Amino acid sequence: QVQLVESGGGLVQAGGSLRLSCAASGSIFSIYAMGWYRQAPGKQRELVALTGSGGTINYADSVKGRFTISRDNAKNSIYLQMNSLKPEDTAVYYCMSNIRSPSGTKSYWGRGTQVTVSS
Repeated sequence: QVQLVESGGGLVQAGGSLRLSCAASGSIFSIYAMGWYRQAPGKQRELVALTGSGGTINYADSVKGRFTISRDNAKNSIYLQMNSLKPEDTAVYYCMSNIRSPSGTKSYWGRGTQVTVSS
């Protein structure tokens, strides 16, 4: 059984910073892409940042220059450093990873962590 567990969300004032963490655990053979998505109330889930196994990184235009994704392959973990936060960044942030396990290769999702930015 593969699990993704996020941590680090919370309440912060506009202009502040937060750091999210996500760790994958379980019967893991290989981890490919890992990334962060978010879903605000009444909106669809959207990509925030994604890192491939080869080191490629993609960011949503709305977070470029403010958010930084990083990856620690030894710990099966990714992080999202969020600076200069805005009220429109308020959402539930989900960790996603494409993982090969005894069950095959598929996408796994964490339960999400709430980020609230007050104005």
